[in-house]
Amino acid sequence: MLTGYNTDFVYKGSNFHVQTEDNGIQNPVIVTLLYKEGKILCSRKLSYADILKADCLESVIRNLMKEQHKQMIMDLRDGKFEEKTKDLHSAELPKEESLDDIILDYLSDSDDL
Repeated sequence: MLTGYNTDFVYKGSNFHVQTEDNGIQNPVIVTLLYKEGKILCSRKLSYADILKADCLESVIRNLMKEQHKQMIMDLRDGKFEEKTKDLHSAELPKEESLDDIILDYLSDSDDL
């Protein structure tokens, strides 16, 4: 089992996390999960059972993991999850006001000024 990849980033104002891991030769599957603000948005699985006897297996698995991880990020960037992100947006709470907005509101409502 190889160590996986984890990437955190902000895209279009939302927090995303991509996690890719190898389940090992006992369960030869690479799993990549895309999270948006802690919720799983998409998952991908790739079996490598057919190449278990390949030379340099660890290197091949590492390359498969990198490519699947990178592809998930590129698919998000290319808009392939827009419908899924829209569904999550509709369930979100309204955005909080920034501290600057709160202070400005306070100062504009203050009778002391």
